[in-house]
This record gives sequence, C-alpha cells and structure tokens, in this order.
Amino acid sequence: MESFLIKGGVPLHGEVEISGSKNAALPILAATLLTDEPCIIHRVPDLSDTRFMVQILQSLGATVRFESGTVTVHAKKIKGYADYDLVRKMRGSICIAGPLLARLHKARISLPGGCIIGARPINLHLKGFEALGANIKIEGGYIDATAKRLTGNSMFLGGRAGPTVLGTANIMMAATLADGVTVIESAACEPEVVDVANFLNAMGADISGAGGPTITINGVKKLHGAEHEVIPDRIEAATFLIAAGATNGEVTLRGARADHLRAVIDKLNEAGVSVERSGTNLIARRNKKLKPVDVTTLPYSGFPTDVQAQMMSLLALAPGISIITERIFESRFMHVSELARLGAEIEIEGPSAIVKGGKPLSGAPVMASDLRASAALVIAGLAAKGATQVNRIYHLDRGYEKMDAKLRKLGARIQRVEEK
Repeated sequence: MESFLIKGGVPLHGEVEISGSKNAALPILAATLLTDEPCIIHRVPDLSDTRFMVQILQSLGATVRFESGTVTVHAKKIKGYADYDLVRKMRGSICIAGPLLARLHKARISLPGGCIIGARPINLHLKGFEALGANIKIEGGYIDATAKRLTGNSMFLGGRAGPTVLGTANIMMAATLADGVTVIESAACEPEVVDVANFLNAMGADISGAGGPTITINGVKKLHGAEHEVIPDRIEAATFLIAAGATNGEVTLRGARADHLRAVIDKLNEAGVSVERSGTNLIARRNKKLKPVDVTTLPYSGFPTDVQAQMMSLLALAPGISIITERIFESRFMHVSELARLGAEIEIEGPSAIVKGGKPLSGAPVMASDLRASAALVIAGLAAKGATQVNRIYHLDRGYEKMDAKLRKLGARIQRVEEK
C-alpha cells in the first residue's frame, strides 16, 4: 500500500492544469450505454474510479478505449447484469442502473460501495425508477429493476440533506427513453448535472431546466452517438486554491471555472486568501494574515461538502475561532483526529467543528479515511513543519489525477512511497 511523504513548509508557486470532473465523468460514461452508436468523451480524468467505470462498461459488453484523457465507448450489444466485484468498489457505479433500465428495460447490480462518510442511501434513485414504472426488488445484496416500458411521470427527489446529485443524473438518463414527459422536482442544481444533461442532449435527448430545481425530460425513441468534453473538476480546483493559501504561496489554476466556485472563492477571500480571475485562469495568493471564518456546507450553490475537510486544514492555521457546520453527511469529521496529530486544535459539537486556529502544525504520520479527508491531510502536511506521511492514499487516487506530480511542479516536496 502506498503513502505520500511530505516535507512541508514550502510555499506553492506556479501553474497547475485542472483535470476533468470525476463526478461528471462517471455518469457521462454510464450514459454511453443508452445508445448502440460510438461515443467519444474528452477530458476524462485518469483515476481509479474512472478506470473502474471503464471496466464496468466492458463487463457489460461495451468496447472501450481510454487514451490520453479521451474515452471512446461503443456499447453495440450489452447485458443488464453488472459484475459484483467491480460495482461494490465504487458508489458511483449505481449510475449504470438508469441507462440499463432505459435501454434494456432491466438492470441487476449489486449495492454499491465507496467512501465511508455517512449514510448515502440510494432510496431516491429507486423512488425515481418506480415513478417511471419500474419494479424494484432488493435481495442478496443486489438491486433488480425491471420494466415492460418506462413512462414519464412527475416526481419529487428532495432528500433529508437536500437533492441527490447522482440520483438526479440517474433518473434523467432513465427518462430520456421513457414514453411521455418526466418532471423532476427538487432536482440537484450542481454543474455536474448540467454537464450530464448537455451530453444527453448532444445524443438527441430533449432535456430542459438542468441547473435549476425543476428538470423536464421529453422522452425520445432513440439516442445516437455524440462527442463531449467533461467540465473541469471544481473540487480539485478548490483543493489547489486552498493549498496555495495554506502554504502562503501563489498558484495559477488553468482551466478552472470561477462560476462553479463562487461559494468557495467567497469564503477564501473572507479568510484572507485572494482569488482573482485572469482570462480563463484563476490566481490564488495570500496577501494578508489568515482570518477565522464560519462555514456551513449546503447543496449547490452553497459551500460544497466535498471541500469542507480541505477548508478545515486552512482554518487550523488562521488565528481565532472558526466554526464549520456539516449539513450534508453526518460522519464527515473523521479527519479531525488526524489533523490533531499534526497539532490542530479542533473540537466536535454535534454537526459542527470548532476550530481554534493559529497554532503551528508539525509533521506526523496520519491515516486517510476518505477521499476529501486525504486531500485535507495533504494540505496540512504541506503547511506543517517537518515530515508528514499520509497513509492509505488509494483514497486520493480515486478523485485526484496525479496529485503528487502536480504538487511537485508547484515546488512541493512530496513523493509516493510504500507504507512501512
């Protein structure tokens, strides 16, 4: 098992290219199952999760080629049964259910896995499929969905913590080939949902309203092949913006979308990290002392839960008290105990973390518990004095493309080593 060995205390300087969005690429790759014609997807990040999705598509019978960020999929003949050993490794694999149900009128997949960050039920996915006329059975760890035909319907997809991003994409994909009109109320508004809708429309779907709380899908008889470029990864961009501020450096992000990062940029500016636009680039620098801020995670366009852990590492360096409240996942403070090993002073009170910042961080061995917690520990290690070893970085490899190589180009002293 591999880890990152970081010798901290070096400000990051230079330029970094932001990769394509993992959370958009996975459902877009799944959507290629909706047609028997070839599809070409550009700017697909080379991650363990996207590699898993490629393997899942191949196990279903599709021909897939992944070269230099471009994935070509030809799902001419496919089956409706997904391989258990592949699906169980990644929660995003649930998004193949919608395309399979739409095209084959049947789907059998195992209950998906992924990071352990609290309950992430798929009940809203199943609720949407049932609203379209599917019969759902769950037994033996498998979901069996069947339908003689899918019929458009109106449905409400709001959940306990807000709309479901993957659920919205999944139902949207299923509804493209349903008879009649489907209306999704309380749809997720994330840019990744918009990107999926844009790809589906390029395939011949009739979808309107993506990016707002109501999405309307007029079912069509058939979809065709299409070519598409995935949007930049806003979470990777936010991570590098925060890393620049935490190390007191200056980093230019190429290809990031400021309009996808408004809540993050606002809080960074408030905390003393300047983020400016320069053409299609973003430049982050710390021009003044860090200041404490309060952060609450919310569905888009609020502050993303996927940036909460990274922001905590920054605020651990800001003199004063910051309060971070997690409103999306109830178990997403698992990085707190590991940040404490580096010297951070953080207390948990219900859904909030009280960060008493300003104390210098010092290197130590730490253990990553999930994808974004891993990124937070890397940021803290970059800012800390001495050496930090971040173990279990396979979490990072699920969502960050060549993170260590990108950081080295910015001057970070970071290397990939075998855990001892």
